[in-house]
Amino acid sequence: MQSLALQDAVADYGATRVLGPLSLTIDPGERIALVGKSGVGKSSLLSVMYAQWRDREATLLPQDLGLVPTLSVFHNVYMGGLARHRAWYNLATLLRPFHRDRQTIQPLLERLGLGDKARSPCGELSGGQRQRVAAARAIHQGGGILLADEPVSALDGPQAEVVMQMLVDAFPTAVLAMHDLDLALRYCNRVLGIHDGGIVIDQPSDRLTTNDLMPLY
Repeated sequence: MQSLALQDAVADYGATRVLGPLSLTIDPGERIALVGKSGVGKSSLLSVMYAQWRDREATLLPQDLGLVPTLSVFHNVYMGGLARHRAWYNLATLLRPFHRDRQTIQPLLERLGLGDKARSPCGELSGGQRQRVAAARAIHQGGGILLADEPVSALDGPQAEVVMQMLVDAFPTAVLAMHDLDLALRYCNRVLGIHDGGIVIDQPSDRLTTNDLMPLY
């Protein structure tokens, strides 16, 4: 993957400027944490990135997860790979999944502690379970860069660690909006601190501590 760049990016809601103008470059292999309090522009920045880079195989894991409540866990994860198959194949899978897809998706669910939920409708799951399904869908989709908005906010310590590790293993280049500063510093190698729609911190994570980031909150 080549470097990705934003130049004077902005985002407006009505007459209100919520982001930018800001510019940045992301190099292959960077795992970037977006940190800052709610409402400062992290989600808007991810949306701008996805709009500009979706044709560069960007994969989005939104905060609202984007799951279909009436579909099973298996089918929600399978949807990450829809573009890899013809329409007839996807329709047939809706009725009866092919063995090779079950062999691909079931181990992924097992690693996420969802092995017994493959046939369960997503609408019946807890918030943490749904978040893990969304992570599984993103991993199944794959791509050049992951853009994730609070991907582990509903998970406890051990589960959050598992999901973070699986995401960074699946996507060596990633931008993750994070509320957990400890996880951000451990799993990302660059930190962007966002305040009032602009970048006020841009440092390698190994040069920062949680105390350095607390003034953002």
